[in-house]
Amino acid sequence: MIRVSILLVLTLTLETSCSTVPITERKRVNIVDDNDILPASFAQYDTFLKENKISSDASKTREIQTVGRNIADAVDRFMRANGMTKEADNYRWEFNLVEDKQMNAWCLPGGKVVFYTGILPVCQNTDGIAAVMGHEIAHAFAKHGQERMTSAYGQQLGGIAVAIGTSGQSTDTQYLWNSIYGISSQVGMLAYSRTHETEADKLGMVFMTMAGYNPEEAIRLWQRMKEQSEGAAPPEFLSTHPSNDTRIDNLKQYLPVARMKAREFGVISH
Repeated sequence: MIRVSILLVLTLTLETSCSTVPITERKRVNIVDDNDILPASFAQYDTFLKENKISSDASKTREIQTVGRNIADAVDRFMRANGMTKEADNYRWEFNLVEDKQMNAWCLPGGKVVFYTGILPVCQNTDGIAAVMGHEIAHAFAKHGQERMTSAYGQQLGGIAVAIGTSGQSTDTQYLWNSIYGISSQVGMLAYSRTHETEADKLGMVFMTMAGYNPEEAIRLWQRMKEQSEGAAPPEFLSTHPSNDTRIDNLKQYLPVARMKAREFGVISH
């Protein structure tokens, strides 16, 4: 009876929470409401800024904020033109440059972006910054954070189902099935994360083009990333991100599509 209840809950969740990511048209499941996650996201961002050193480089900070605002404005126009006004109103776009040697940037749900100074040499130019910015903004646009939280909930329910399903079996059998589930679910989550990264690469290329930046620089950015990594990366199936070579090939193939979609949705010059 409990197993049936769990399956029923999972089925109802899939049926009622399935939607489509605009532009890429990928099907997704999300049970996390913006009203639940965004206040915590904004508070987390404020705490991070208080605990880390904001860059004193006014010129680079201004460049980061200008690029961010241009791309966010293009995304906002797209959303309002495509029946997503309520969602657009929920974003609180903010862009900051933090002193840190890591080659990293991220965006929290709701549009809170941080660039680390360590990624700027790899960005190399304004279009390179736009490639990273478009990618990070795409994560917020596609609600990847909310989707991963939903997936984590499903993983927990799956673990409960396995435990209940093997409860009448020997200890060795229970251990075996729980181990198999643990390994397969973790690898599955990694693949899920790579799907998000690939989607953010594609959406980011569209967004930077819509904002008037050169999308070819996204390809060159990842070529520079590859040079920086010097081959030091785990096998792709055990990584949260696609390999550099995979990203480069995907972006080369997607470039004409990104340009077509940008023209369709309106290229914004600045």
